Amino acid sequence: MTLTELRYIVAVAEKRHFGRAAQACFVSQPTLSVAVKRLEEELGVTLFERSRAEIALTPAGERVVQQARRALAEAGAVREVAMASKDELAGPLRLGAIYTIAPYLLPDLIPAINEQAPRMPLLVEENYTAVLSEKLKRGDLDVIIIALPFDEPGVVTLALYDEPFVMLLPASHPLSLKPAIAISDLDDETVMLLGEGHCFRDQVLEFCPNCAAKPRQQSSLQQTLEGASLETIRMMVTSGVGLTVLPCTAAAADLYSGRLLAIRRFSNIEPGRTVALAWRKSFPRPKVIEVLRRAVAESALSCIEKRV
Repeated sequence: MTLTELRYIVAVAEKRHFGRAAQACFVSQPTLSVAVKRLEEELGVTLFERSRAEIALTPAGERVVQQARRALAEAGAVREVAMASKDELAGPLRLGAIYTIAPYLLPDLIPAINEQAPRMPLLVEENYTAVLSEKLKRGDLDVIIIALPFDEPGVVTLALYDEPFVMLLPASHPLSLKPAIAISDLDDETVMLLGEGHCFRDQVLEFCPNCAAKPRQQSSLQQTLEGASLETIRMMVTSGVGLTVLPCTAAAADLYSGRLLAIRRFSNIEPGRTVALAWRKSFPRPKVIEVLRRAVAESALSCIEKRV
C-alpha cells in the first residue's frame, strides 16, 4: 500500500469516474485502474461498484476512503512540519472563507498579510461553511474564516470580531423615516435573503422568522434572488425591489448616495455574528495564526468590534 494508491482511491471517490480521477492525478486511466485493483486485492475488499453509468463506493470503500483521507492529511502534515522548522511564514497558505465574509474582509486582510509575511502567498477559496469544514479536516485547507458557533473535533477557533446586522432599504421607503427598525415592521415587507446553505440566512431567520418569504411572495423573482450573492441582493435593494438584512461590512454605505439607500439598526435587539479563525490542532505553523490575528486587528473595518 502506497500514498499514491491512497490518492488514487480518494480521487475516484470524489470524481465518481476513473477517467476524470486519472486526469486529476495526472496519470493515464489504465495506470490508475491497475493501481486501484491492486490495492483492492491487497486489502481483500472491493472498494468500488463499477458500472457504465457511474462509480459508487461500497460500504467497505466508504470506510477505507475516509481513513485514506486522514492518512494523506497526516502525510501532508509531515511535509508542513519540515517546512515550518525552517520558516513558518514561507510557503503558501491555503485560506478558506465563507461567501458573506471573504469579499469584505480580504481586501483589508491580504495587503496586511503580504506586508507581514511576503513569502507566504495566499491560496483563497470562498465556499459554504460545511464545505470549508470538510476541506479543513481533510487537510485541503490550512485555516478558514467562519462565523461562530463552529464546533468540530480536532479544530481550534479564535474569535476575531463581532459584527452587527443592519437593515438595508431604499431611501424612498417609508421605513427609512424611522431611526431604527423593529422586527414587527418587516411583517408585510419583501425581505430578500440568501438561499439555502448559507449560514448567514439561518442567522437572520433565527432573530427574524417572518423574514422568510411568505406564500404570496413565492414568485419567480423571489426564487431567483434566493441563492444570489449579497452584492446582487444589495443592488436589487438599490433598484427598489425590496429590503434585506446584511452584515454591516457588506452594507457598503460609502458606495451609494444617501438618495438611493438607507441603512438602519434594529430597535430593542442587536442581531449580529462573531467571525472567527478555525484551524486543525495539528497545524504546525502557529506563527501563521498570529499573522492573521494581527492583520485583522490592524484592519480598517469601521463597523465591527474587534476581539483581537
